[in-house]
Amino acid sequence: MGFENSFFARRYGITGRDLDQYLSEALARGADYADLYFEYVATSHISLDESIIKGATEGVSLGVGVRVVSGERTGYAYTDDLVPEKIREAARVAACIADAPAKVEKVGLQPVAAHKLYEVALAPTETSFKERAALVERADKAARAFDPRIFQVQATYADSLRHVMVASSDGALSVDRQPLARLSVTALARAGSGAPQRGYAGGGGRLPLDTFLTDKTPERYAREAARQAIVQLDAVEAPAGETTVVLGPGWPGILLHEAVGHGLEADFNRKGVSAFSGRIGEQVASPLCTVVDDGTIPSRRGSLNVDDEGAPTTRTVLIEKGILRGYLQDKLSSRIMGAKPTGNGRREGYQHIPMPRMTNTFLLAGESDPEEVIRSVARGVYCATFGGGQVDITNGSFVFSASESYLIEDGHITRPVRDATLIGNGPEAMRHVSMVANDLALDEGMGTCGKEGQSVPVGVGLPTIRIDCMTVGGTK
Repeated sequence: MGFENSFFARRYGITGRDLDQYLSEALARGADYADLYFEYVATSHISLDESIIKGATEGVSLGVGVRVVSGERTGYAYTDDLVPEKIREAARVAACIADAPAKVEKVGLQPVAAHKLYEVALAPTETSFKERAALVERADKAARAFDPRIFQVQATYADSLRHVMVASSDGALSVDRQPLARLSVTALARAGSGAPQRGYAGGGGRLPLDTFLTDKTPERYAREAARQAIVQLDAVEAPAGETTVVLGPGWPGILLHEAVGHGLEADFNRKGVSAFSGRIGEQVASPLCTVVDDGTIPSRRGSLNVDDEGAPTTRTVLIEKGILRGYLQDKLSSRIMGAKPTGNGRREGYQHIPMPRMTNTFLLAGESDPEEVIRSVARGVYCATFGGGQVDITNGSFVFSASESYLIEDGHITRPVRDATLIGNGPEAMRHVSMVANDLALDEGMGTCGKEGQSVPVGVGLPTIRIDCMTVGGTK
């Protein structure tokens, strides 16, 4: 899409000359770099509980953020009014905060050659509200029909259509139209007077609404949520102590995302606070482990044609056969560290400063058969999916709750267990990976990552892997 036909040019009459003037204002007091981030986002959210649609909202957010950078100092200001004087005022405020002695010459703006990863003609947000509401109603019916022990169902549907434009002093001009949708289902099951057990499933991506009718259907997620809840009714208490842990494919990659991925973001490493700081070229994981961040996978929740600094996203190998090869870079960190940008500058919205963030992060497939991995374990725990967790970036220590897990006994997956908590250290856990299967799977498209108060959509992935030694917290 050319700038002349872009959303902001058509709707708000913004011209290339306007952008040039705003950047000049931002650079007036001196700076190393400046950029403008325009954003218009339409959102909707539908929630169902007790078989009734209890919440439905639609909203629009509009604004522009102006960033001025001098060394490691950043001035940032924003406005929700696209009147020229308001934008110039934001540019002056950002320039005053940065207050740089250095002076950079502005480069003429040229369109960036972006990817075409989600060419959705009609975004879900642009379809009828009735069609979207029907999705949560179908999910409710399917979950309740799965088993009579399902007594409560909650379903939510959310979507957004984001238009962005980024203009920077280094001459880059990017525009993008970013659709996004997600459906999620929670089911509660109870047997007799026992405690309720919970199951959760969901998915989505940068997709048309038709995908929820043909592939990522409400019935599919509802049945999976109900299945997880029913499984937990027969679960035994999790064992406690050090044991072998096998992580299943797909969503368990959230452990990799949290315990390893955040530590590979460049801002933590240029500040020297990550467990991976200063270790490029070193062995930081088992030779079986190759970790990749890839923002270029079509239609994925974590993918972007351009990042939130206007740079095309890339496929970045972070760890190759156990050797640390690099970090996830935004423009600021890459300039300070003398590294190549990787297209990982991300922000929650125009009110926020961009920072290095993951897109779709996963471990590449290995050569083992998944069944072979299970057969190799005399006694251990198999984790099929995870709930929440906490990570200390400075040393890589983590605590994760496995929402669906099983005992492995004599090479077979046997009884389900509840309340299993994985306790460990990210780099150490990666060094103890002794088998990697050939069944790499990405998650269904429901990940949201938080960092410094900002949330962005992400993807994770993992093949079945064996970790020889990890502490499992349980009750026996």
